[in-house]
Amino acid sequence: MASMRKRFSSSSVKEDGISLCDSTSFSTFDLTSEEEHPYASLLCCHSIQDSLLSSNSSFTRYRGILNWIIILLVLTHAHLFLENFIQHGFLVDVKKVLGHLIEDNCNWPSVILILAANTFALIALLLERSQEKAMLSLSNAHRLHLTNLGLLVLFPAAVIVHEPAMSTGGAFFSLLFYAILGMKLYSYQETNRWYRLAHLEKDQNGPASQKHHNEHLTFRELYYFLLAPTLCFQRGFPCCPNVRINKLLHRLIEMVVVVQIMVGIVQQWIEPIFQRSEISFSSMAITTRVEHLVGLVAPTHFLWLLFFFLTHSYLNFCAELLRFGDRHFYGDWWNATTLIAFWKNWNIPFQRWCHRHIYTRLVERNVSPSHAELLVFLMSAALCEYMIALPLHSWRLWIFLMMVFELLVAVFLRNYFQGNYGNGLVWLFLLLGPPLAVTTYFHDYYVSLHVNCQHRPSQSPPTSERRVFLQLH
Repeated sequence: MASMRKRFSSSSVKEDGISLCDSTSFSTFDLTSEEEHPYASLLCCHSIQDSLLSSNSSFTRYRGILNWIIILLVLTHAHLFLENFIQHGFLVDVKKVLGHLIEDNCNWPSVILILAANTFALIALLLERSQEKAMLSLSNAHRLHLTNLGLLVLFPAAVIVHEPAMSTGGAFFSLLFYAILGMKLYSYQETNRWYRLAHLEKDQNGPASQKHHNEHLTFRELYYFLLAPTLCFQRGFPCCPNVRINKLLHRLIEMVVVVQIMVGIVQQWIEPIFQRSEISFSSMAITTRVEHLVGLVAPTHFLWLLFFFLTHSYLNFCAELLRFGDRHFYGDWWNATTLIAFWKNWNIPFQRWCHRHIYTRLVERNVSPSHAELLVFLMSAALCEYMIALPLHSWRLWIFLMMVFELLVAVFLRNYFQGNYGNGLVWLFLLLGPPLAVTTYFHDYYVSLHVNCQHRPSQSPPTSERRVFLQLH
């Protein structure tokens, strides 16, 4: 160590105090740094670098932090679960859901409503085949397709409004099924029209191309498209070579677990809280207000689990079962720095359908791109309002107004919130906006039930009234 200090001291005098950390000092030596300064790695232990969690760092391995956050969430909500369990007891009963199916002697209006949707699909196929046989012109067939789609939209709404035996959950999933079917059939007829127009432009291939086109108008092709996890039709979907049984079982178990958790959240947290709600929120006791805050946490979890179930577990299960190759169902929406970027990435099939069949068509009709994007957004906001408000029989426009408010924030504050601040703003709206709107709807729903029960104090609630949320029919 003494020899090293002597060598370092003499070298420092010769180099006029040049630091060993300076790379230019080493380049002036003829000998290597290891031979001249064998302890240089011990003497120079600092370099220019950013902190790992700073915005300038290129560090991306946050798996440990994610595990830490998950553990914190589990421990935090364990307190809410224990408090709810001590106050209400164990209310989760999966058999209750199946019991509703048995006690009503197979009177399942939502199931019948879904089965009746095959009529609209078969009509669409018959209209396409009629065009190939020259029984209908392009314009007349297009009008009949639009009429079929209009009836498809109105039929489930009329049944839900006039059928009191249908539960809220059954009405929601029936309405979701019909909305997806409507978008699929619209894409089916418009894409076939594009194929037909393309074949008409190739007159030299006349009979052969027409025969090739007719081979695709089959029940097999139509129902594969209706079952496939996509909203946009095309000929010859990309397919995987085989079904991976382990992946299929993994998704199946995942769906079962998520459904059980959602059932537990509704029966254990949401229903007990809202069923004891008073008519006026301002007249509630402090404890009731605290319970509503806990109820807000429960719908938040329910919505995120439902989102995970629909966009990841269910779609991947269907894709694996049907060997469907395109499984880009969502982008990295969690990294979105603006609400607009989130809307473009959270649901790729829906965004792709809107861009292909609405945005592009509007731009072709000389609508400006900004106005076309606004119309697409307003349409999606109205669809979300329709999907929530109709099953609850309550038109409050909370979902629509919430999305319009988010649009105004995205437009006017995009220059002030960028990068990590923009991502924080996106998460703030995701955690507060949809849960608050849905909680308001459910609060009004249970208040209406409470009022109906007060009007009939001597009678038990009739079974023909609106059913519980988890009842499947």
